[in-house]
Amino acid sequence: MPDPGTIKNNKYLSLLGSRLHDNNLWHLNRHSAAGAFAVGLCCAWLPIPFQMMLAAVLAMTFRVNLPLSAVLVWITNPLTMPPMFYFAYRLGSFLLDTPPHYQHFELSLSWLGNAMTTAGPPFLVGCGVMALVSAATGFMVIHGLWRWTVSRRWKLRRRDR
Repeated sequence: MPDPGTIKNNKYLSLLGSRLHDNNLWHLNRHSAAGAFAVGLCCAWLPIPFQMMLAAVLAMTFRVNLPLSAVLVWITNPLTMPPMFYFAYRLGSFLLDTPPHYQHFELSLSWLGNAMTTAGPPFLVGCGVMALVSAATGFMVIHGLWRWTVSRRWKLRRRDR
């Protein structure tokens, strides 16, 4: 984890004011970790540039761990993005009850415009659904694992007495 003091004293980040001084943004506890997973996994599915910036803003808004939120966005990277977004497109096609539409790829603005009118709605619906499902699943799994780990440690501590 980066040193909070270094980040707080960064001249570019000083524009954010005192919001960066919130301890929940830098400490790991059950709520900040689970919330960070929700924010990071949600932003990972959004097909937009600067996903890390959005994750950081949402982490500050919801007062969850900022570094973890930003790092989780990198689940979508150049290697994982094609299969993830293809799955989102197929899911959106299924949910909208439209057949998948495949076109021969062409590097032109007319092809891009045509592809966005035919494939855009299913793709965006699929990405939105996956963002919400991933966020909810990530939150519940991390929250549950944290509680399970703590209760297991308490049981071991009581047993060792």
